[in-house]
Amino acid sequence: MKHLGTTQPYRGPDGSILAGSITEVRYLRLGGVDQWVMLRGESISNPPLILLHGGPGMPESGMFRHFNGPLEKHFTLVYWDQRGAGKSFSRTIPRASMTVEQFIADLDELVEYVRRRLSKDKVVIYGHSWGSALGVLYAARFPSKVAVYAGSGQIGDSTAAESASYAFALAEAERRHDRKALRKLRAIGPPPYGPGKLFTERMQLARLDRDEAATSAWTMWRAVLGRPESSILDLPNIVRGFRFSLQAMWAETSCLNLPKLAPSLQMPVFFLLGRKDHWVPPETSVAYFDTLAAPSKRLVWFERAGHEVFVDEPDAFNAAMVQLVRPAVA
Repeated sequence: MKHLGTTQPYRGPDGSILAGSITEVRYLRLGGVDQWVMLRGESISNPPLILLHGGPGMPESGMFRHFNGPLEKHFTLVYWDQRGAGKSFSRTIPRASMTVEQFIADLDELVEYVRRRLSKDKVVIYGHSWGSALGVLYAARFPSKVAVYAGSGQIGDSTAAESASYAFALAEAERRHDRKALRKLRAIGPPPYGPGKLFTERMQLARLDRDEAATSAWTMWRAVLGRPESSILDLPNIVRGFRFSLQAMWAETSCLNLPKLAPSLQMPVFFLLGRKDHWVPPETSVAYFDTLAAPSKRLVWFERAGHEVFVDEPDAFNAAMVQLVRPAVA
């Protein structure tokens, strides 16, 4: 069951809808598939910011709305559940269509819609985790449509990141004498591996990270499902979409090497990295940052954050987007 959801309008002091604001939620036909998109912003004169979630298949619109809603004062935020994810999941989506190339094409259709709808020449792209790979590849291919690129949990060499993630989990389990984690991690061995073994590694890593996590899993799930745009009815498709997307795309996405595929970008670039990110270890992001050619580039550290910097340090993240990224649009 699909749940479109509703989104509240902005209202002025007298209760009337705020002039120049936008609050829309709908399904758009992108690449022949209905995909959930929401636009929210206090003024359509602000630059559009397209949010690319991770996974593949893990929608994050609820978390963005909960933790980063203040950005709607400074950008027109474009929330999107990608093909096969969350509100855009459907059992009828062909597995063969779940390719990086198709996602780039879907994103281009979305960008064209946003440009027309808001009468803008360019958009700002923020990518998280898998979304950071999609965002970089899109920005490299369509530089005339992207004003600024920002990424966190930034993918560089995916193979190197997975190896570093496994090595950290194994070393941490050994340091803590965690026999359960050691047994499971040694059983799957180091990558490369398929989605099943990846899930095992991630679950053990999440257990090991739990004591130091800046944000509890319960808080994150409340954020995902606790907005007017969301519903408990979304939960089955969130789970199904994540499983479907990961199984369909992992063989391709786990081998992406952005230093080779996108050695340069033609717009300002920002990497917003969590110092405690063990899913995409930041040293692999920095290795890409160091070699990436761009008109300007800036590395911003979030010392208490893990993989989801926008959740773990929302005030600092929002400030960076407003004070650093937005001025670069001009």
